[in-house]
Amino acid sequence: MDKEAAVADVTVDREHGLTLVFVDGTECRFDLAELRVNCPCATCRTDRDQDRLPWPKPTSPKPLSIRDAQLVGAWGLGITWNDGHSTGIYSWELLRRWCETSEPTLGADSGFGPVGG
Repeated sequence: MDKEAAVADVTVDREHGLTLVFVDGTECRFDLAELRVNCPCATCRTDRDQDRLPWPKPTSPKPLSIRDAQLVGAWGLGITWNDGHSTGIYSWELLRRWCETSEPTLGADSGFGPVGG
């Protein structure tokens, strides 16, 4: 893991979003809708690649909320949404880049960017 992506604190607000504090003191906030629409899982990436939004769907519960969040090893966070979706793992490196560039940059197969780049 990139040293800049090491996380010191994670705060999950089920109704509003996610706040991370990295070990260098950088604080990053992500609201629920931006996290859900930019889920890094393969299914959501496929939706976006085909110009479909992964959320909301006609059957999506409103308002959006986080049902559960679990640390995934030392490198990321898995989120279970109130629409039942739970396959995306948000890596600390992905979230750090997203915070710095205001753009969620997802590679074809992972949240770590293009292969070789």
